[in-house]
Amino acid sequence: MPGVPNAGKTADSGCTDDDCSCGSNDVATDGGTRPANVDEMGNLADVEFTTPAEGKSQDVDSPGADPTERPGVPEGVDLDTPGYGIRDEMNDIETPDSKTWFMELDEAVIQSDRCIQCGTCVAACPSDSIGIGDDGKPKLVKMCTGCSMCWDFCPRGGLRYERQWKITGGDDNVSGAGDPITEFSATVEEDWRENSQDGGVVTSILIHLLEAGEIDGALVATESDEEPWKAESYLATSPQDLVESAGSFYNQTMALGNLDLTQWEHKLPDKDWDDLSLAVVGTPCEIEGIRALQDFDWDLQAQDQGLSAVDYRISLMCTKNFNYERLIGEQLEEKRGISPDQIGKMDVLEGEMRVYDHDGEPLVKEDVKEFHDATLKGCDECADFTGYTSDITVGSVGSSDEYSSVIVRTEQGLKAWELTEDDLDYHDLESRKAVGKLQSWDKKKAFESLERPFDPDAPRFIDYEDHAQNYGVELNPHDADH
Repeated sequence: MPGVPNAGKTADSGCTDDDCSCGSNDVATDGGTRPANVDEMGNLADVEFTTPAEGKSQDVDSPGADPTERPGVPEGVDLDTPGYGIRDEMNDIETPDSKTWFMELDEAVIQSDRCIQCGTCVAACPSDSIGIGDDGKPKLVKMCTGCSMCWDFCPRGGLRYERQWKITGGDDNVSGAGDPITEFSATVEEDWRENSQDGGVVTSILIHLLEAGEIDGALVATESDEEPWKAESYLATSPQDLVESAGSFYNQTMALGNLDLTQWEHKLPDKDWDDLSLAVVGTPCEIEGIRALQDFDWDLQAQDQGLSAVDYRISLMCTKNFNYERLIGEQLEEKRGISPDQIGKMDVLEGEMRVYDHDGEPLVKEDVKEFHDATLKGCDECADFTGYTSDITVGSVGSSDEYSSVIVRTEQGLKAWELTEDDLDYHDLESRKAVGKLQSWDKKKAFESLERPFDPDAPRFIDYEDHAQNYGVELNPHDADH
């Protein structure tokens, strides 16, 4: 039996002779060194672990080796690290035509600076192979299986987003402002609205949904503790959470990549996750991604239960979003001398970037075109200013100061509105023309930027080969020697 000395041998030596002179108590009966923490009878004693050395280099033999430095490549040595092309030398199995890999999404969207940081690819991956990098963009964190899901559901890749409008909202959802049930200009009259964007309607709707037990939480954007005016995803589960998160932040949060409920478990009620209900507030592209993912049934791993729990989808009117470092760091701080700590509120209104201090005094009021270098380039291809696939759309265009424009699109949205309306000051939407005009402008810009046909009647998913032909990107980059 393992650990028990063999018959005919002593526990103290590997010999059978009575007059053996090897005399070592450090030799086990199998001829090797006795295992540590095992007594003479083969019984396991208390386990002792050797403390790892600290501040030591792997290079312990060379004279003068610095134990605080990690050994690198020797000078003059050029390591020829194998790329993906080495697969051709290892086997002659061809990649199936139906597979699309993360590398292709990376080539066509992320590396081409067209990523809109919605997080749909993270949520879509059935093997949790995609995470969020330090730069806020999708990153492969373990082996890609080539399932094609990240490509298929990317609103700048394989998802023909205008087809999703029609699937979600019907034929009328591809022109004008869609086919809404009703539209209002509304504002909140409570004191907390002072820190909110425009009329504070989104926060009020979410508070009423929470208090009515319709939702257990809402995925919103909140300000980072480390970097002023940088948005982060946050699951608000109380009215106080929502009030503290009120306001708009002009950068994306990879929201759909933050639907893993385990990271919010400490905030969620003690009940089966299948019984949870959530709301998500996002840009139109994020809501397009949610809608498309919810149309299909498969195991989404970490994001599955969070995505399934989303019952209310609220879009914010959006013409474009910004890269945080380029907007706050380069355009405002470096170019205009405005530090993040000075900023009390930001808004994009009437074609202008408006920045105010904490007393409401204007710091910047310039044509938003002056900030084009800070925008996410993929936003140029979006024609969805009013969030066609949402339950409710909220924004400032079409209403006077301190009022929000509200477009109710679905029965679910109407339920949320009816829970909220008694606590709002509201009337008919003041200017449908203003909303329609900006929607038309947004479509025009998208048509100029899109390299593929805009076709609401075409299939929902675009093959990578078709995309590569339209956009001139590399076909089958996974087979190239990157």
